Amino acid sequence: MISQLKCYVESPKALLIFAHGAGANMHHPFLEKITHLLNEQNINVLRFNFPYMDKRELDGKKYPPNRMPILLECYQEVLVATDNVLPVFIGGKSMGGRVAATLAKSEKTEVKGVICLGYPFHPAKKPEKLRLEPLQDTKKSILILQGDRDLLGCKGEIENYEISNLCQLQYFEDGDHDLKPRVKSGFTHQQHIEQAVHAIVRFIDEKC
Repeated sequence: MISQLKCYVESPKALLIFAHGAGANMHHPFLEKITHLLNEQNINVLRFNFPYMDKRELDGKKYPPNRMPILLECYQEVLVATDNVLPVFIGGKSMGGRVAATLAKSEKTEVKGVICLGYPFHPAKKPEKLRLEPLQDTKKSILILQGDRDLLGCKGEIENYEISNLCQLQYFEDGDHDLKPRVKSGFTHQQHIEQAVHAIVRFIDEKC
């Protein structure tokens, strides 16, 4: 049984299935903030835990993420089980976005688009280990919201990558992997989160 959290509104225009990153579960404050703001824009949000995260919560031990085939199987199971007449989008934070983008490589995946917040283009401090394949072989439009100083793929690095023209990139000035800027930048984390939600809503409206 996959743990899920449905944050639904009365008159929704779309559903976003939104997966967590490698180190935090579906209750992480960042995901809570994004969900709340999307609900205000009449977008339903369904969050869930990958198997390793549910296992962590059961016995308190820190397990590493499952391997990609298991993550994909879990995400696919959530998607298939969603009985919804709304336009469906998939996405996630960091690893969750990578899993969603990988799922979107299949032409059989019936979703309108993919939304990635802080896509992990490579592991931290390992820029040679690129994870570009989902962004090169996608069959769906992908919105990537990235801090321009993200340690898992900064703006200067990304501009040299070859990815599909179905990918839309939006950078957040001085933002890190959570889109959080430093105080000296003159921006706030809340501003970047709100800007990210506006971008998500525009993307959804364009695809619906």
